[in-house]
Amino acid sequence: MAEQTGIEWTDATWNPVTGCTKISPGCKNCYAERLSVRLQAMGNPRYQDGFRVTLHPDLLTLPLRWRQPKRIFVNSMSDLFHEAISEDFISQIFEVMARADWHVFQVLTKRTERLASLAPRLPWAPNIWQGVSVETARYTSRIDHLRTVPAAVRFLSIEPLLGPIPNLLLDDIDWVIVGGESGPGRRPMAAAWARDIRDQCVRARVPFFFKQWGGRTPKAAGRVLDRRTWDEMPTPLASAHMVS
Repeated sequence: MAEQTGIEWTDATWNPVTGCTKISPGCKNCYAERLSVRLQAMGNPRYQDGFRVTLHPDLLTLPLRWRQPKRIFVNSMSDLFHEAISEDFISQIFEVMARADWHVFQVLTKRTERLASLAPRLPWAPNIWQGVSVETARYTSRIDHLRTVPAAVRFLSIEPLLGPIPNLLLDDIDWVIVGGESGPGRRPMAAAWARDIRDQCVRARVPFFFKQWGGRTPKAAGRVLDRRTWDEMPTPLASAHMVS
């Protein structure tokens, strides 16, 4: 469950929870669900229940054994704020992240109401970055929930980008990732949608990361936007978002 990854904006994945359920259009062609089915068929014991939400307490302390500093995507195969995951288990994950302060942990959720509800009771350390997924303009309310969270870095994962998102309010947002969909049933991303978000980030001086155009595979169409790659990352020091 400690894996190197091809995800361009992180170094490794850590999955103390696997499995999820769909809640919005961005979930339709979930890569984690497809991978879970494949791993189940291969006999991987972590996925004996397929994509059903499953806790793996034995993996909780895994990052403490990684001595080389990494950017770690937390629950790439789940959603940490899924309603089937207890607050106690979420708190244990946050405590491990705080202890492993030589790493940066990147948490991403679509369940932003629960995130906002639990946030005041969680131990937010400076090495914990919190992001939310926003696939269309219909789901920009998730950004408002994110603004209430005292994370060192607040970021948006706009992937898969399924429509234009004009007037994207980027106040108190530190980073934006954009990408198109890949795999079976993929839905196309218009170049104008990606360019508009890029331009909004440039105007707001928010780092912009263009992950992929999408296609048959994640890398099929490359990740060059207007003759260059966009690999901007946040560079937090002592974040103004953190509360003492």
